[in-house]
Amino acid sequence: MATGPRPAAGFPLARPRRLRRTPALRRLVADVRPHPADLVLPMFVKEGVPEPVPVASMPGVAQHTRDSLRKAAAAAAEAGVGGIILFGVPAVKDARGSSADDPDGIVQLAIADLVAEVGGDVVVMADLCLDEYTDHGHCGLLTESGDVDNDATLERYASIALAQARAGVQVVAPSGMMDGQVGAIRAALDGAGFTDLPVLAYSAKYASAFYGPFRDAAECAPQFGDRAGYQQDPARSAAEALREVALDLAEGADAVMVKPALAYLDVLRAVADAVDVPVAAYQVSGEYAMVEAAAAAGWVDRERVIDETLTAIRRAGADIILTYWATEVATRLARG
Repeated sequence: MATGPRPAAGFPLARPRRLRRTPALRRLVADVRPHPADLVLPMFVKEGVPEPVPVASMPGVAQHTRDSLRKAAAAAAEAGVGGIILFGVPAVKDARGSSADDPDGIVQLAIADLVAEVGGDVVVMADLCLDEYTDHGHCGLLTESGDVDNDATLERYASIALAQARAGVQVVAPSGMMDGQVGAIRAALDGAGFTDLPVLAYSAKYASAFYGPFRDAAECAPQFGDRAGYQQDPARSAAEALREVALDLAEGADAVMVKPALAYLDVLRAVADAVDVPVAAYQVSGEYAMVEAAAAAGWVDRERVIDETLTAIRRAGADIILTYWATEVATRLARG
């Protein structure tokens, strides 16, 4: 007759503290360890500036020139970082976000630079959206009434995907939260012969207050309204996120993302349990800025908080973590 698992011994036989006694013991039994290869570094590249421009709300982060971008990417590769994801800041914006798919646009040029510089060692990804490129700051084309036109925007996303693919990008990462975006991008890529180019979908992306500093870095704050009409509502359960993930996978996504990370660890866990593709989580600008501000004030131990947050994200199910601390953490992990 089958029996269930034996009940665990109780105190005093069982003493969990035995395995916490020394640093060596704790290292031996640790089973959640972020690794440099799991980390992706978000990077901003700005057109028309002679020097990197520091982002005031994100200490340590800059809008790069093409030259400084190459140097920072080389440092990330040397540290063992697994990937880089690019965000462009063009000199000229318009209602269509024309520079987003311009072969000579800043992101296309930066993609080619990085593929040549580090493409054999680091996965070069690009964010695929319109908010950085439009003069109104929304993630799609607008109707006459000022709403985002979902289906017209899909045509723009398909064109951007092809421009990034022709520049040599190794992963496209659509973040606009338009219905059908993954399918439109996948069809365009396959139709042009880019059948092997992966799509990392921002599948569960919330209309979050944690994005504030990013909008300084990418210069993409909406000029009117907000993005709550297309990004997910934080007040919805994980079921909605799972629906978004399922739709993206059905349309051909190769990996999925939850964004932000720390405030949505429950969603991250639910997604990780539900899918058999890699799951990414984005530790966003507000998460970064809060830790940096608290550390600068002397209120927290900076390195310990960074490590603890990354461990929590990994434990919740992330295979890939996008973090502005990627190079720093990878360097520290390599030291042991």
